[in-house]
Amino acid sequence: MRTIGVDVGGTSVRAGVVDERGSLLDTARVATPSEEGALEDAIAGVIEGLRNRHEVAGVGLAVAGFVARDRRSVMFAPHLAWRGAPVADRIEKRVGLPVLLEHDVNAAMVGEHRFGAARGAHVAALVALGTGIGAGLLLDGKLFRGAYGVAPELGHLTVVRGGRPCPCGKYGCWERYCSGTALAATAVELLTRHPGRSTVLAPQVAGDPGSVTGRRVAGAARDGDPIAQLAMAELAKWLGEGLALVADVFDPEIIVIGGGVSESAPLFLDEAREHYAGAITGARHRPLARIRTAHLGDDTAIVGAAALALEAAKTPV
Repeated sequence: MRTIGVDVGGTSVRAGVVDERGSLLDTARVATPSEEGALEDAIAGVIEGLRNRHEVAGVGLAVAGFVARDRRSVMFAPHLAWRGAPVADRIEKRVGLPVLLEHDVNAAMVGEHRFGAARGAHVAALVALGTGIGAGLLLDGKLFRGAYGVAPELGHLTVVRGGRPCPCGKYGCWERYCSGTALAATAVELLTRHPGRSTVLAPQVAGDPGSVTGRRVAGAARDGDPIAQLAMAELAKWLGEGLALVADVFDPEIIVIGGGVSESAPLFLDEAREHYAGAITGARHRPLARIRTAHLGDDTAIVGAAALALEAAKTPV
């Protein structure tokens, strides 16, 4: 049996046909429209395109936003047009297939649990480092969604009281110090504080601090730029500190690091593990969670959403 997983992000709508072994057999991709109707047209279009080439039993939509606990509607999505929208019902009517909604990082957690780095774990966390931080939790082998479907917002744990402002309205959130956006902000601060020390990054962005991106900082760090390497070390420190908080509360056996920033894991992950091991409560007197990068890469949410759709298709009504 095959199903379709769709990853609906702020930039693109990516879809794939997935079999029962988690293999991605076919894909489709379009840019994400800003208007609600056009967005649903785009989703229906990629589903229909794949369905024309494959026999499928259902669809899982992984959405970057708050999904209601019954997984039928999107309550809020900061980078998408939906506000209190019955998305599953709408798409079902369009494509004539069962449709299931899930938060995108929850879907990624399912993908990594079924087929990737967290396979077989009973208590696991996935921390997706991108523009901000997304997170998924698996407790006793099941996704933890909270009472209203919006857990866990780990990226908005306060790690620096009165720290950097966050778009969520708070200050000092974890994602303001540990994300692609944070990496760029740290690099800009360091460039201002230590003029003349940067050998690669400063010449690239001379006269335009706004052109500093996390990807550019990571590239400069690989090329030996001292400022970029200091920024990566800061990210590693805050990743370790935040993971220690997560471990103190949930005591996972494995933590999976995903998202676009994880592509640069060789630059920061070993150092983050050291910070984590030292910051956790009861350090040196308790087992530590294994910290691994996601095995399924950019396709994690697609595979996880498809797996959830397959599970629903096999469950008797």
